[in-house]
Amino acid sequence: MLGFLSARQTGLEDPLRLRRAESTRRVLGLELNKDRDVERIHGGGINTLDIEPVEGRYMLSGGSDGVIVLYDLENSSKQSYYTCKAVCSIGRDHPDVHRYSVETVQWYPHDTGMFTSSSFDKTLKVWDTNTLQTADVFNFEETVYSHHMSPVSTKHCLVAVGTRGPKVQLCDLKSGSCSHILQGHRQEILAVSWSPRYDYILATASADSRVKLWDVRRASGCLITLDQHNGKKSQAVESANTAHNGKVNGLCFTSDGLHLLTVGTDNRMRLWNSSNGENTLVNYGKVCNNSKKGLKFTVSCGCSSEFVFVPYGSTIAVYTVYSGEQITMLKGHYKTVDCCVFQSNFQELYSGSRDCNILAWVPSLYEPVPDDDETTTKSQLNPAFEDAWSSSDEEG
Repeated sequence: MLGFLSARQTGLEDPLRLRRAESTRRVLGLELNKDRDVERIHGGGINTLDIEPVEGRYMLSGGSDGVIVLYDLENSSKQSYYTCKAVCSIGRDHPDVHRYSVETVQWYPHDTGMFTSSSFDKTLKVWDTNTLQTADVFNFEETVYSHHMSPVSTKHCLVAVGTRGPKVQLCDLKSGSCSHILQGHRQEILAVSWSPRYDYILATASADSRVKLWDVRRASGCLITLDQHNGKKSQAVESANTAHNGKVNGLCFTSDGLHLLTVGTDNRMRLWNSSNGENTLVNYGKVCNNSKKGLKFTVSCGCSSEFVFVPYGSTIAVYTVYSGEQITMLKGHYKTVDCCVFQSNFQELYSGSRDCNILAWVPSLYEPVPDDDETTTKSQLNPAFEDAWSSSDEEG
């Protein structure tokens, strides 16, 4: 650390390199925080979590009891042991509460004054955070599994919605109506995700084993259907033009938008080049996935080597994105984990489970003391510590 600071001060190192190295160290040291509780409000399993991107302070949760809770993650008490309190909740006695399980919650990307929620009650609701009243309600003919707003778009206010039907619905917050429909899947849409790099690029995952990338400006819509075999299998083969050999129920772009991660009920996770749809063939091993609906997983941001956090039974598995190496398993829940969300400002992770609890995972304060063995070489260090960036000086 002192070497990094000295090199940065003298201009020998890129200032971002220290940040990436420290972020990586903190992610590798994630552990269950025994000094921080998240107030238990839900009477059913936690299906979805989202932390607002403006301050990184407020978190939404949605449960199978139909309840939505807003938490303040900041330690206002300044005590070493504290509880993240619920600021407010939309409980069973609220007139606009969802009647059935809440499957997705999401903050409006540019302002904490608004958030959205979707539910098995066939609705997508837009909420005013200050009054906790609905500003708009979109009704659908089918059960809603997932929805997503673009984290970067300033040119449109479209919400992509995946339902039990095979059509992807695009709802326009400006007009208050469904602007158009994307057709191409054959079964229910279990997950949708906008690109964090391009305003109009959308990824959708379906129970038909397919993942599609769309440019919503195009009349034809679909840009690419991802193929796990990269076109090397005959079109007559049943698995041709499929991303997985089972339902695809989770999607997540890397923070730079250059790659897309997918998970399926075939117990596999795959990494795709989002520009050409190529399967990168990174092997993550078996990624246990028995979920019959959408699985909410997440990726790190700002590390030397990025990481992906995937619910894995009652644990959360942590992998390096580009090598596929499993780094650790985070154990703390005692029932199936359905969602997790990464707080990139402090490299913290929050997870929600069917045990009705939300757990906080934070970087360890103490680094392991190295052995007095002087034979330890750089090759013995965890490769995830190595900075993937290099300068021209190093290359020379």
